[in-house]
Amino acid sequence: MGAGKDSRTNGPAPLRRDAQRNKDLLIAAAREIYAEQGVDAPLDEIARRAGVGNATLYRRFPTRAALIEEVFHDALTATLRAGEEARKGDDAWAAFTGYLERIFEGLATDRGANDLMTTGIEGITSLDALRSHHHETISILIRRAQDQGTMRDDVVTEDLLFALAALGRVVPAAATVVPDSWRRHLALLLDGLRTEAARPLPVPPFTLDQFGDVLQELGTPRPGRQ
Repeated sequence: MGAGKDSRTNGPAPLRRDAQRNKDLLIAAAREIYAEQGVDAPLDEIARRAGVGNATLYRRFPTRAALIEEVFHDALTATLRAGEEARKGDDAWAAFTGYLERIFEGLATDRGANDLMTTGIEGITSLDALRSHHHETISILIRRAQDQGTMRDDVVTEDLLFALAALGRVVPAAATVVPDSWRRHLALLLDGLRTEAARPLPVPPFTLDQFGDVLQELGTPRPGRQ
């Protein structure tokens, strides 16, 4: 029989102790394997590491997206909160760079997190919310830094998201060789955004629609509109 409903709360009834244990083992195993291999790792390998059968995995998590949501929900929510904190910073440049460093620290240490942020995975509620929030956060911080005179005034959100996507995708490979190497390349990118570094750019920026087309070519969902 299924877990059914808890008549006292109208929500799902608590799992039996053995069922909860199996769920916890699957989440822990998935978290380890996704960090090592990315979110395309075979589900049967996750079940094997958890010490349960495939049927148990699919009973607890009927889709890959359901498992990914469970594994990454807290981390994605924490990143969204980091964006909220960055928006409150008085110094927009410091808030902007601190926010990006926080994101890249996660991308460098967890291949699964990198996959979520840089590839076209869809159907994960927490991830969809973060993508939209991230786009808005970057836009807000760019405008504020430009208003404060610390960021060159010809940069648009699509410029930065394009550059971050390119850098973010290679971070895990670089971090395998030199763990903190991403810090150098992110610093080089950020220095090019400073007001004092500004030189005329050779072509116009992508429009939002053009940027969306580029992301589709890469297999990544289009950004949310403001």
